[in-house]
Amino acid sequence: MHCKQRERLLLLGAPLAIIPALGFLPAFAYLVLTPSVRHAALVAAIVFPLSVVSEAAGLYRLVRCCVLRPFDLLTAFAFSAIMVLLVIAAYTGFFLAALAGAV
Repeated sequence: MHCKQRERLLLLGAPLAIIPALGFLPAFAYLVLTPSVRHAALVAAIVFPLSVVSEAAGLYRLVRCCVLRPFDLLTAFAFSAIMVLLVIAAYTGFFLAALAGAV
């Protein structure tokens, strides 16, 4: 795989993976826990599957960029994007556990 292809994988995969991960907790809070938007269930039924598909596509691209043999700057960026995604998943889990304990 050429450097341009790996660069494209990184530049498309990182936003596809990180932006839905950042938006999951606020969307869950405003659409599921305290529905403050009209037709919140319908919006949630559309937003969450799209978020899952986008997350999976972005993570797939990041992993494809990260597992190639030569370790270079693109591999380091892809690995760091995966680590950021893991941190976001961890704090989302902690907040969801805290919300479940409070309810």
